[in-house]
Amino acid sequence: MMSSSPELIQLGLNSKAWPFQEARNLLKRLETSGNEKGYVLFETGYGPSGLPHMGTFGEVARTTMVRHAFETISDLPTKLIAYSDDMDGLRKVPSNLPNQDMLRQHLGLPLTKIPDPFGTHESFAHHNNARLRDFLDSFGFDYEFKSATETYLSGEMDKTLLKMLEKFDKIMAVMLPTLGAERQATYSPFLPICPRTGIVLQVPIIDRDIKAGTITYRDEETNKLVEVPVTGGLCKMQWKADWAMRWVGLGVDYEMSGKDLMESVKLSSAITRILGAVPPEGFSYELFLDENNEKISKSKGNGLTMEDWLKYGTQESLSLYMFQSPRKAKKLYFDIIPKTVDEYISHLTKYSEQDEAQKLENPVWHIHSGRPPEQDVPVSFALLLNLVSASNAEDKATLWGYISNYAEGASPDKLPLLDQLVDYAIVYYENFVKPHKNYRTPTENEAKALEQLVNELEKLADKSPASEYQNVVFAVGNDHHYENLRDWFGALYEILLGQKQGPRMGSFIALYGRQKTIGLINSILQKNKPAII
Repeated sequence: MMSSSPELIQLGLNSKAWPFQEARNLLKRLETSGNEKGYVLFETGYGPSGLPHMGTFGEVARTTMVRHAFETISDLPTKLIAYSDDMDGLRKVPSNLPNQDMLRQHLGLPLTKIPDPFGTHESFAHHNNARLRDFLDSFGFDYEFKSATETYLSGEMDKTLLKMLEKFDKIMAVMLPTLGAERQATYSPFLPICPRTGIVLQVPIIDRDIKAGTITYRDEETNKLVEVPVTGGLCKMQWKADWAMRWVGLGVDYEMSGKDLMESVKLSSAITRILGAVPPEGFSYELFLDENNEKISKSKGNGLTMEDWLKYGTQESLSLYMFQSPRKAKKLYFDIIPKTVDEYISHLTKYSEQDEAQKLENPVWHIHSGRPPEQDVPVSFALLLNLVSASNAEDKATLWGYISNYAEGASPDKLPLLDQLVDYAIVYYENFVKPHKNYRTPTENEAKALEQLVNELEKLADKSPASEYQNVVFAVGNDHHYENLRDWFGALYEILLGQKQGPRMGSFIALYGRQKTIGLINSILQKNKPAII
């Protein structure tokens, strides 16, 4: 890790960007509580009872941003652990998985003991863990993967588990008031793994032996008392106690979590203090919503997946979406992808013109860990989508013909990001724009305005600046007495592109070409001539 310059450290200590705010909070925690490990440990958690989803990725992306901000203002080494709670018992079968009947037959077993419904890995958990790791690796995240099954079986958590057995009564005193009467009767922070069935049991503890490191429960089927060690992977901790065990056993310094886990954070923090440790620093982020304003759930499978986003938008745009307003609930559905792609381009374009303080508040600094690439993107993603719409182009060569005519010397080799966007634009148009195109016939006044627009465009030279084309469009709208020019532009979008929304017309004409635009308007006027006479 390279040390930051004194100037950069000072800028980071004053930056308003939320990752720096979090980094400063963590620094204060370490100054108060100390750090005997010699490094600062960041952690993200994942429950592989369902397929990896946006929340999982968002947590790793955001934590990585905080980690880099911390490394900017501190010379302490850091680590990031992505922890999979894959020893948890499967309680219900997510609806978006194959082989539902098979999975139902294995309810209660640890996730690493359930066959993979996809038939590609050793277990259901191994499949989901592999998918998560592949996705995180594709983004280049620097992390260490840890499996709960491995940490329990290896004995890595044994010391903490024995301490939790010793503090059993105090942990129960924290947890029981939060539970209903029925759950209180059966609750235990320790979940024994049944030696007969392998199921993760939720049963009351009859006895415990601190010296021997064991608990005793009654087997409901045999009615026999069963004594099992709490160590060596023969028991698993109940969720909130498990989280505290992880914080203490690994020495976690920072972990963020969703707003729905705020109560869990409080309880796990209380258990952590019982064990004589300091809870990690962190903040509570808001949850993602689908287009119906419902919480995105891995069991429902609603909302966008990570793979969905990357069919239509860049990795950087997905990272930007995670950076933006983490404490606000945000909708997560296909329509936001083009907007976010263009916002990323806008931030990237501004970066080189900003001073050092502004750069630290620019999202691209955090997306690229302080080293944003220099990329020229002369055409926005929204404009590309409208170019595809107007030209009906289905291949990159045709689109690049328009682009190279618009931006002299532009080519896929020179503009790799724009080349990516061309691919995304074609796919997005085919799947989301084309099926919903609805051209309408111009009214008599609109037809006259379009005729005047053709006349005015014919007076201009090819490759005139986009601003000149835009001025002409404005002037024609004013001449035809549109009280609100939005109505005029809306008419152009609906008549020429078959859409409710569209680009700056000046930019579109410059990209599509003056003659092509004139031809497009004339073809529509000719087609609808009988209807408007």
